Amino acid sequence: MKRNWGTVLLSTLVISSLTLSACSSDTPSKETEGKTPADESKGVSTAGFPIVKEPLKLKMFTRIAPANGPFKDMPVFKDYEKMSNIQVEFIEAPTDGFQEKKNLLFASNELPDVMYRSGLTPLEATRYGSGGQLIPLEKLIDAYAPNLKKLMETYPEIRSGITTPEGHIYAIPGIVSVNAARTDKKWINQAWLKKLNLKEPETTDELYEVLKAFRDKDPNGNGKQDELPMTARASGGPGLGIPVTDMMGGSFGLDKQLGYYINLENDKVQIWMGNDRNKEMLMYLNKLYSEKLLDPELFTQKEAQYIAKQGTGNTGFFFDQTNNPMLAVQDQYIGIAPPKGPHGDRLQSAAAPIARDFGAFAITSVNKNPEATMRWVDYFYGDEGSTLLRFGRQGENYELRNGIPYYTADFLASGNQSKITPYAGGGAPHLISDKVASFINPPQVQEAQKKLDPYMPKIRYAAPMFDEQTAQQINILRNDIDKYYEEQSTKFIAGALSFDKWAEFQNTLKKMKIDELQKLYQAAYDNLKQQK
Repeated sequence: MKRNWGTVLLSTLVISSLTLSACSSDTPSKETEGKTPADESKGVSTAGFPIVKEPLKLKMFTRIAPANGPFKDMPVFKDYEKMSNIQVEFIEAPTDGFQEKKNLLFASNELPDVMYRSGLTPLEATRYGSGGQLIPLEKLIDAYAPNLKKLMETYPEIRSGITTPEGHIYAIPGIVSVNAARTDKKWINQAWLKKLNLKEPETTDELYEVLKAFRDKDPNGNGKQDELPMTARASGGPGLGIPVTDMMGGSFGLDKQLGYYINLENDKVQIWMGNDRNKEMLMYLNKLYSEKLLDPELFTQKEAQYIAKQGTGNTGFFFDQTNNPMLAVQDQYIGIAPPKGPHGDRLQSAAAPIARDFGAFAITSVNKNPEATMRWVDYFYGDEGSTLLRFGRQGENYELRNGIPYYTADFLASGNQSKITPYAGGGAPHLISDKVASFINPPQVQEAQKKLDPYMPKIRYAAPMFDEQTAQQINILRNDIDKYYEEQSTKFIAGALSFDKWAEFQNTLKKMKIDELQKLYQAAYDNLKQQK
């Protein structure tokens, strides 16, 4: 699942923290402090600050999450402008409808200097890169990104995961070395379990019974049947999947290898959209939905609505990486292991690789200062820059305890954490290590992750970077297949399409050349195995 997507296998047992040597490049040494060795032809320093002597302005197109405040008001960008001498004008687009706005930018060729936190897919990076709208970054990384370069040397899977077969890098990822930041937890309302004298569900059948009890037995004690037994995120749009199936697929033996609906069995790629295990999962979700155990707003709610439901304390079961949205009611919730499915499957299939957020940052062809731009973003791949991005200002927003930043009690009480950092909402280009994960990985989240760790996939293959021709083939095939699959799956879950139509559904997938798509992924996987 990483985006990031590369032709490399990833172990879920990632290194929990980076050595100081891996991230020390962001702070000038005593020898270089105060100096700015420069590329005279560009006027860009290769170490220290400011990055440029003459003020520079960059326009960056970015996604803004519901919880965020304006990027221009965030301490990280205010303070970094003074340090770097580079001013950033953010062109903000909300999460809902973001993909359409991004598509329009490229279609109209009205490009900003940078795509920031824009979630470029491997296919988009290949298409817009080979088409000349994004520029190659590999030489810029070698010359102007010491922090990122060091990380790519420490974790070779990062480079292989973002490099096209032609050897180009068109987008760089967010990099995650802390396990808990690579997957959503399965949160259940333990207060309701205790009140109803129920145990944590261990199987999908037990989960069904627990959800029925949440619906019928008034666990909130108000005498009304107003509890929401289970909810999940709505889909972000065509090709982006259905989050509830991602969260529940592992209970039915459905993995998400190579960044797609793929199981790997004996080195054979199997796209499982039309197989019987998927039918079983969709039938299970249909049962939950039809019996009002699964949120009736599942397919229509906005991200802000979903986040709000986590904080009410009136939701029984949901999925999220952190406990941040439910801090006010956090004592009500615990994480549980993936429920065991009807065939004994128990997999946490929705887990990202180390290079978690593919396409977090890309430089467009209209950018006249790519060297300075690369230096600008590289700061956030070191401990100092990542701390500034995630925690703001020391003393005002955070304090250090044993060298680890923690939000101050007063700032936590203000509830403004998501207003000061672009990491809230995910996808920002930076490093997430144990050193900067205190807020997203507090003890409650660590305990929830421990429940998942035994069931995380031992090998996680990222989505391949295909050559231009193959990427175009896959894009053409997936445009139709993904849209059809997600539309029909939604109808199956919601009961708008009878499972009597399953054979017709399978036949349509075949007519859309799903077998050809599978062969292309098989070839990519075979190539990956040869590179090991």
